[in-house]
Amino acid sequence: MTDDGWPAGPQPVRVMVLGGYGHFGTRVCRALADESAIQLIITGRSLDRANALRDRLGANRERHEMAAVDHGATDFGARLAALYIDVVIHTGGPFQGQNYHVAEACIAAGIHYIDLADGREFVANIKRLDRAAREAGVLAVSGASTLPAVSSAVVEHYLPNFETLTSIRASIAPGQRTPRGVATLEAVLSYCGRPFVQLEQGEWQTVYGWQGLQRFRYPELGSRWLGACDVPDLSLFPQHYPGLQTMQFRTGLELSVMQWSMWGLAWLVRAGVVKQLERYARPLKRISGRFDRFGTDNGGMHVGLAGVGHDGAARSIDWFLTARQGHGPEIPCVPAIVLARKLAAGKVEWRGAMPCVGLISLDEFGDAVSHLNISSDALESG
Repeated sequence: MTDDGWPAGPQPVRVMVLGGYGHFGTRVCRALADESAIQLIITGRSLDRANALRDRLGANRERHEMAAVDHGATDFGARLAALYIDVVIHTGGPFQGQNYHVAEACIAAGIHYIDLADGREFVANIKRLDRAAREAGVLAVSGASTLPAVSSAVVEHYLPNFETLTSIRASIAPGQRTPRGVATLEAVLSYCGRPFVQLEQGEWQTVYGWQGLQRFRYPELGSRWLGACDVPDLSLFPQHYPGLQTMQFRTGLELSVMQWSMWGLAWLVRAGVVKQLERYARPLKRISGRFDRFGTDNGGMHVGLAGVGHDGAARSIDWFLTARQGHGPEIPCVPAIVLARKLAAGKVEWRGAMPCVGLISLDEFGDAVSHLNISSDALESG
């Protein structure tokens, strides 16, 4: 053993988690804390909160560090250099409206970058940093979260079953009692009632966030009303999968009263009564919490694929995931955790800047959640 408690041999990869004590950052830190090849640097604006999290990380907590780091500060790049970081995991959302200053600082310092972004434009446009990342010899990945990382893992897994994939219809159905952070709610509210385009039967059509409600049934959760949501997959998948004619994504809250409330708020935004709904994230979170006793902590996800099989006949595959006991919020963290582990093990050869499409496999995802009350199944026809 070395003097600082690490096993003798190669030094661990230093992984900074920005927002490390936040809603998702805490989960990332807990998952990586016992990795022998990783040394965590838990960061955020509050050193006290970073220290409090480290104290909860178990027997190996003394191996890890804390630092007060504000990624919005003018000296952020200098702080990175001073801490000798190998990998940065950026969990500090919402990413809608953010620029790429964190990724750019990492590339300039020769540091691998991973974020949990779910903003459509933010994730899709990370490719503009590709040349700089390649020249620096680093990997810069955006969207290492449920969307598009897990959704694309599902598509890649079942794609060989199709001669031509023509339709992807995906959705997420969180439980009412599932823990939710303010930043997550801000991201959701940022496109409520706002127009965006999605591909439908080969045509780009304008829809509005949290409207266009449809009824859908999940095998274990039952029926939900689903509303249209603006996510990276809507831009990325039509580019990534030639022949795709339809790409939809929707979200369905457990309690119908909550779903219809979002639908009503969307109309207020469309009518111009409310200008920036995301500014009301905190009071809306408190109001939502009053309904928790009427719901559960079980949530789910669906990815439906349709097209033509190799025999020329119509074929469809519906993949369902169910998360119980409040384990749903672990899912957005898994892709970043998997990528950090692979980087620490020297198993990632990719370099450049890219969305997290096809970078983790469905098997890797399954292995990473095997200790949680999360299960999945696929129903096939054709």
